Amino acid sequence: MTKIPALAAALMLSVPALAAAEPGRPLTVAAQFEIKGAEPSTSGYIFTRMGITETLVDADAEGNLVPGLATGWQVSEGGLNWSFTLRPGVSFHDGSPMDAEAVLNALTIARAKPGPLASLPISGMTAEDGALVITLTEPSAALPAYLAEFRSQIMAPAAYDADGQGIAVIGTGPYRVTNLTPPLSLDASAFEGYWGAQPRIAEVAYDAVSRVETRALMAQSGDANFVFGLDPASVARLGMSDAVEVHSVAIPRTLLLKVNAGHPFLNTPEARRALSLAIDRDGIAKAVLRYPEGADQLFPPSVSAWHSDSVEPLGYDPEAAKALLEGLGWRAGSDGILAKNGARFALTLTTYPDRPELPLVSAVLEQQFRQIGVALTINSTNSSEIPAGHQDGSLDLGLIARNFSLIPDPIGTVMSDFAPSGDWGAMNWDNPEFVELVSGIARGDGDDADRTHAAEILQGELPVIPIAWYQQTLAAATDLRGVTIDPYERSFGLQDLERTE
Repeated sequence: MTKIPALAAALMLSVPALAAAEPGRPLTVAAQFEIKGAEPSTSGYIFTRMGITETLVDADAEGNLVPGLATGWQVSEGGLNWSFTLRPGVSFHDGSPMDAEAVLNALTIARAKPGPLASLPISGMTAEDGALVITLTEPSAALPAYLAEFRSQIMAPAAYDADGQGIAVIGTGPYRVTNLTPPLSLDASAFEGYWGAQPRIAEVAYDAVSRVETRALMAQSGDANFVFGLDPASVARLGMSDAVEVHSVAIPRTLLLKVNAGHPFLNTPEARRALSLAIDRDGIAKAVLRYPEGADQLFPPSVSAWHSDSVEPLGYDPEAAKALLEGLGWRAGSDGILAKNGARFALTLTTYPDRPELPLVSAVLEQQFRQIGVALTINSTNSSEIPAGHQDGSLDLGLIARNFSLIPDPIGTVMSDFAPSGDWGAMNWDNPEFVELVSGIARGDGDDADRTHAAEILQGELPVIPIAWYQQTLAAATDLRGVTIDPYERSFGLQDLERTE
């Protein structure tokens, strides 16, 4: 366990008396994600959701871009020069000004690290009077959306060491860190100097709790007031409790199979289509996940610009799946598992328990794939094994839950996942028509017909196989008022909460 006592002590000493915030016991958030440290590229999503750090651009509940630390932005004719006007009078938690030089420093550091910002065609960034100017080598209509992603958060110059690594969490949000104890906890207090409305609850905390059973008990006992990452059984049990209210909302995240399209068993669309036809999506959604429906295409209805009713829906037909595999030369062995040229159709499916529904679904997939003669070995491990297996080529199948809105414009995730591949997207799949199509959309040249055609290509070739559109669930204490779930997973909304007793 690592601590940052010097910084925490300095911050605690400089916390001013609270004027507007309601005093009282801390509000504790419990979720499954560990805090890896003060580095924004790895744990920044926790800092933004807790209201500690902010980005230049924000997004509302419908995914529309709205001002954040930038009050507005303009692009030149030709689309190569963007100017972001900075919100005046904003201070970091250490008292230093959030000015153009500080913003340039934060984004220069972010751009030098792996992440969406590094993929943009940026030729230069300059600090001007009250504004940050970004120059591109080719147009990128989604640039403002990239600046809303958590790795583009703006922290004070003192938050980084000489090598650009995060050593302290010094943001501009309504809460400031008073104690950071990776990997398990974070405490924060309302920041009196915040530029927006003051939080009504003065003290908040984040606890990383790996076991879903423990998180559910914390919700029921009152040890945590805001609990995420619940499995279906816990949701059902907590739904009968008077201590908490369970909230659920569809979010732009899809539970899917990441497929190694270079694997000799999976390197044809027919083979991937056979796996898709073996999946009873509605059965998994209703009986296992307790969702209203399965996913018949990759993009959920909440990703409205990319979800299309004209895309042929994915179906469930095990006999058709068997016929496809027979056409590829596979024959059933004595144990019912298919074989060809002396090789059994056996694969390893890698998943992770951070999202408790994934191991449950993987067990059902093992049974459903066996029905068509495909043997699965389940490897439930750390989530980092998915990108690691992508990079070294060892991954067969990965069961993941992919968010298409971390960059509020889905083109950001589409480009990183499928043009032509990405750690959490396609693997050993390359479709030049698709890449050209989405590159045009990224430049701002595409339209709805182009997005629909791109979705049709993904549906036809299945570099990933959709299973269910995700439902985010939250157990919140019943004495909290103002509880909402941000479908874009950018904020817990703590600054808008208040207690009724």
